[in-house]
Amino acid sequence: MNKSPYRIKSCKGLSAIYLVLLSLLIIGIFTGCAGKDRGIEPGKDKGLFSWFRSVAGPSKPESEVDLSEEAMDYFIRGRYILAEEIFQKVKDRYPFSPYATLAELRLADCKFYRGNYDEAIPLYEEFEKLHPTNEAVTYVIFQEGSCYYGLMENPDRDQTSTHKLIKTYERLLNRYPDSPYSYETRKRIAEAKNRLARHETLVARWYMRTNQVLQAKNRLETAMDLYPDTSAGVKAARILKKERIFQDVSATGTDRVKESEESWWRRLIPFI
Repeated sequence: MNKSPYRIKSCKGLSAIYLVLLSLLIIGIFTGCAGKDRGIEPGKDKGLFSWFRSVAGPSKPESEVDLSEEAMDYFIRGRYILAEEIFQKVKDRYPFSPYATLAELRLADCKFYRGNYDEAIPLYEEFEKLHPTNEAVTYVIFQEGSCYYGLMENPDRDQTSTHKLIKTYERLLNRYPDSPYSYETRKRIAEAKNRLARHETLVARWYMRTNQVLQAKNRLETAMDLYPDTSAGVKAARILKKERIFQDVSATGTDRVKESEESWWRRLIPFI
């Protein structure tokens, strides 16, 4: 019976594959033996695999350019944890490279975009201190203020971050009045001042409920005097003018309102 031509070709193809595999095996054996003959320690030469590495050439060490590009790729895609790790590597390995300056800035940005404002603030401050003439300083100061913006509490809470926001943004406006961040900076300062005025008004209302009229009056006057252009400051002035209770405060600053026996406990629990 005649043999099929397709079968013959198939067998020839398989024979060729076997020959290639056998050749690679022989190369591996000889290169391994050659390593032993040269007195190479076990584990230092891997025979066939070592031969492949020699053909491909030595691996290229990572440069600050390659690392920075990789980190920026992660940063742009919002993978801030991975970006932060590589930026830190650039900063540690190449402290005098221009890419280290970029890494310092982006490390702070990674903290910021992850919502770790308390950790981002000292990094921005350090960048501003180390690179005062860098063109990114306007952005850095704005970001410092943005961290405090993210840390601001409600008007009935501590307002330390609100005060720091105003101080930081006013510094930005004084140094760079025409920066691209001026509009947003002024807008946030106005919002922060209104929050401070609301805080003073809320504290004043608590003093009013506890019949501490002099303290309430002082708080309302603070809101009215320090933040007259805010809606809360205008409201404080309206309360001072409208409430009869403030007419009973003497010119010497003593409170003539008799304290209610039922309200003493309110002194211990503000804002209720």
